[in-house]
Amino acid sequence: MVPADQGGGRLMRTDTLTEPVEGLDDALAAVDALDRALTAGLLRPRPDRAADLTALADALAASPLAARVTEAAEKAAAGTAAEDHFVSLAAARTALLGAAHDALAQRIADAVGRPTGASADADAAQPAHTPDDTANLRAAARTWLTDLARAGWQGIDHDLIAGAAPVVTALLAEPSARRPAALLDGFAAELAASCPGTALERVPARRWGDLWARGMLLTVPGADAAPAPGTATGRLLPLGVDLHEHATAAQAQVHAVLEPADGTTPRLVRASVSAPKPDTVVGAGVWQLLRPHMALLAALGEGRAMELDGMPVTAGGDLLWDDAHARTGEPADAFTTARVALPTAVTAPTAPLDRHPARIAVPVLLEGYTAHQGDDGLTFTVAGQPLAVDTDRVPVAGPLTPDAVAASGACIGLLRWDGGRFAVQPLAVETVVRKKPVALHAGAWAGGTTDKAGVKAEKAATDAVAALRERAGRLLRK
Repeated sequence: MVPADQGGGRLMRTDTLTEPVEGLDDALAAVDALDRALTAGLLRPRPDRAADLTALADALAASPLAARVTEAAEKAAAGTAAEDHFVSLAAARTALLGAAHDALAQRIADAVGRPTGASADADAAQPAHTPDDTANLRAAARTWLTDLARAGWQGIDHDLIAGAAPVVTALLAEPSARRPAALLDGFAAELAASCPGTALERVPARRWGDLWARGMLLTVPGADAAPAPGTATGRLLPLGVDLHEHATAAQAQVHAVLEPADGTTPRLVRASVSAPKPDTVVGAGVWQLLRPHMALLAALGEGRAMELDGMPVTAGGDLLWDDAHARTGEPADAFTTARVALPTAVTAPTAPLDRHPARIAVPVLLEGYTAHQGDDGLTFTVAGQPLAVDTDRVPVAGPLTPDAVAASGACIGLLRWDGGRFAVQPLAVETVVRKKPVALHAGAWAGGTTDKAGVKAEKAATDAVAALRERAGRLLRK
């Protein structure tokens, strides 16, 4: 066990993270069975794929979905499944991963000893009912996803994928359907880049299965309804930032503790900002694209808190950031926050469709460990128990490096579950540089930097953006 608070606070029980989770392997095996069937296609399933569908139904035999999933599996095995049957298969897959998520989240809750939040009021937790005239568009999307499942990942071609374009265009025009529209748009683009399916050496079956099942459920009217956002007023204490980079987009997600102004229990919250980017802007240059859209990034880089007043917040703990509801506060050290405020912060409940093992990212503080670099990567030995460290997730857009993590004595990170094991993604570490104790943060350059490496990277990004703007200007003048 590892102290989460050197002053005698809660203890993190890392031994519980190494114990098997009952039923987890069986649930994931059933998901894999459906993914194999989706890979081959469900137009005329082979006997082995029909057996996979039966395995899926057997895994749900004791659930409320049992009858519908059994019927759907039988119809799909015979090659006669209708759209509703494919929706049932998607629901079965989602339910299994949701159960896996809940079991893993409970294991983490047992390890960190923090309370888990629940909806404070049953009426407040009900989705906001708003008129939705997109039923026909969602049905069109469901038809395309059904055709996709019948063809299978190995049977995709450009003609099939092109069928998504008019559906996506129509959905994007409807504000209430932006969520399924964005998912289908990205999914179709990814599939198009992989055509033809017969030439694929490796099929990302789990990922495409996730996208297909989520898209299928989002075609059901009301499936993406959510409770009306509440408001948050109080002091926001950042812990760290998780930066995601893509060739054409970037996102920064800040994890923080909110201390409500009314003195109620602190809460774990997140605040995200995204921006499109050219593929030539990488590393520290990404902050230039994100910085203008969120004052929180500047405060994070300066090590300051934010004072919130009526900031919109979802039931799941996501701040719908608006700079008009925030102002920069006093200095706030992330490690002090992690030692004092984090142990008592309540974790927000997870929305039903968001219950997936890949979405688990729980802020934790680790101290008193020893680091070991082996063939399988870096591990922290915590109270005699090994905990994998995912240094591949450390962004190059900051001063935090894998070497600094390996030499650290304290770490703020996100506890995740990936590849069949728990691992921590470092967000910040305390280490010694040139015989002086320092704290290195992945988001230290978010608000700008005087660090030589950071300044050089930002200048390169500025030059790249300027060149692109000049080229765009020339094209527009022609």
